[in-house]
Amino acid sequence: MPRPGLVLDVDRSTPPVLFNHGEQLRLEKLPAGRSRIIYPAEPLEPLADPDGAIAHALAHPIGDSEPLAALLRPGMKLTIAFDDVSLPLPPMRAPDIRQRVIEAVLDLAAAAGVDDVMLIAALALHRRMTEDELRHAVGDRVYDAFAPHGLLVNHDAEDPDNLKEIGTTRHGEVVEINRRAAESDLIVYVNINLVAMDGGWKSTATGLSSYRSLRHHHNVETMEHSRSFMDRHNSELHRSNWRMGEVLRDAGIKVFQIETTMNNDVFGTTGPLAVLQKREWEWTTRDRVAVHAMKAGLDRMPAGARRNLFHSWRAPHAMTSVQAGEVDAVHEVTTANVYAQHLVPVEGQTDILTMGLPYIGPYNVNSVMNPILVMCLGLGYFFNLYRGRPLVREGGVVIMSHPTPWDFHPVHHPSYIDFFEQVLADTTDPRVIEERYERQFAEDEWYRHLYRTSHAYHGVHPFYMWYWGAHALAHLGRVIIVGGDRAAVHRLGFTPASSLSDALELASDTVGPHATITHLHNPPILMADVT
Repeated sequence: MPRPGLVLDVDRSTPPVLFNHGEQLRLEKLPAGRSRIIYPAEPLEPLADPDGAIAHALAHPIGDSEPLAALLRPGMKLTIAFDDVSLPLPPMRAPDIRQRVIEAVLDLAAAAGVDDVMLIAALALHRRMTEDELRHAVGDRVYDAFAPHGLLVNHDAEDPDNLKEIGTTRHGEVVEINRRAAESDLIVYVNINLVAMDGGWKSTATGLSSYRSLRHHHNVETMEHSRSFMDRHNSELHRSNWRMGEVLRDAGIKVFQIETTMNNDVFGTTGPLAVLQKREWEWTTRDRVAVHAMKAGLDRMPAGARRNLFHSWRAPHAMTSVQAGEVDAVHEVTTANVYAQHLVPVEGQTDILTMGLPYIGPYNVNSVMNPILVMCLGLGYFFNLYRGRPLVREGGVVIMSHPTPWDFHPVHHPSYIDFFEQVLADTTDPRVIEERYERQFAEDEWYRHLYRTSHAYHGVHPFYMWYWGAHALAHLGRVIIVGGDRAAVHRLGFTPASSLSDALELASDTVGPHATITHLHNPPILMADVT
């Protein structure tokens, strides 16, 4: 059996801890007697026969649903939607889970005589996937059979001819999704649940929606009052998506949900990066030499080369479960399986939360981790990796380690550049930003054109990434970034520090000189179950 996650109290014998620092590494000594480290569990055992498990799930659905084969018939219109390039992280080795599931669905559709099939990458307002990214997700056989005929497409949330308003929720939220999907006899949604935030009605109600719909839950009010995006029942984001799901269901839109979970095997047990997944006190002499050599090599390497090196990595993630059928029933089982991998029991909060941010997040796959995405990854995602209460007390301090370069991918993140240069130069207050600037960026024709025809995130996307950290910003007394570009960190409204010891000294102004510290260790990711 793999070992569960654990909380390690730091004493004088605890070795230096490995911090991610973007595409670099740092070794940091945490103060003894007042620090603790939360380590993730080891990877769960994968399914022995993933293709067999997929076939079984399609034939034995959960909840109020017939087997998929019984839902397929000649003459019907079938749409298969699937998660985009933001999942999983890092991208997985071939064959991708989506390929396995989609091929199984298509085999059943062919056997049933279904010949009107379209595949849609459920982007929401994310950038369009490239041919290589689509090929990796669905496999060459599916890509070559569908893409040349216009039957494998990226969802376009700004195409007025291919959006359909379904109705409004009891809270007045507009529900508008992809027209092809809405007018299909059946939507099959293929989901990868990397974390507990993924899946459920969020798949269709967000992934296939438009700005008109997304603005109802991707806003400051919703984000500030979501007590962890990873705990659906305490997340206003999810409550809104589930209300939208009710509208879709009541309108007769039929969704057959397929959700998969995966283990947290990011770097494997052998190979050049395997040591990054080990616990420091278990490093052998060879491991210690390897870490120091890796760190030194990365420090000498040009930034672009480091980025290319890490983004070429394909993780050996393996499927741990697959369930299919009715959306709500499927998602309950899926969430339990995600928690089985990620939850680590933790007692109480501390004054300071430290984290080393890695090179990749949902919105910089094959791209640049710009300063706004650093903020989003640390305060939007890592801060929210909890159930119950945040790991850091109200008024406490978050210390993030990341180089935070004043650097942007000009194709992927054009509106981010203007957001950083113009909006954040004026204010960092999420509510002021939302009121003063969001509509201008959301409706800008140039950003809209780049989103629809190039590979750019939607003009409003940097706003949503800033709002993603709104709960943390309202909760915390201070945010410090170690090793970041000082001008970029100041533009974010945070405090720069050159070292962890300097950051802890700065934090003492907010939480006192003997503050308690929790370090959120990664890779891989974990979720703290805080009592």
